[in-house]
Amino acid sequence: QVQLLESGGGLVQPGGSLRLSCAASGSIFSINTMTWYRQAPGKERELVARIISGGSRNYADSAKDRFTISRDSAKNTVYLQMNSLKPEDTAVYYCNAVIRTQRFTGLREYWGQGTQVTVSA
Repeated sequence: QVQLLESGGGLVQPGGSLRLSCAASGSIFSINTMTWYRQAPGKERELVARIISGGSRNYADSAKDRFTISRDSAKNTVYLQMNSLKPEDTAVYYCNAVIRTQRFTGLREYWGQGTQVTVSA
């Protein structure tokens, strides 16, 4: 059993910063990718940033130059540093991880419960 626990959401003023964390726990042999998604009210869930096991990173255009994804492999934790936040960044942010739970098992996808980020004056 694998769990993803997110933290760090909250209310911030435009131009402010937040740092989200997502810790994976449980039966983990290796983690392939860790990704942050977000879903605003009335909109589809969208990818924000992804980090792959080798260290390469991908960002949505809306996140480039403002958000930074990083990972602490020893802690099975991924972070999303969000700077220069805008009202349009308001959404529930979800952590996603693709994990191999045992050496010879396939990869499975797991989701966190989500953390609310609200950007408002």
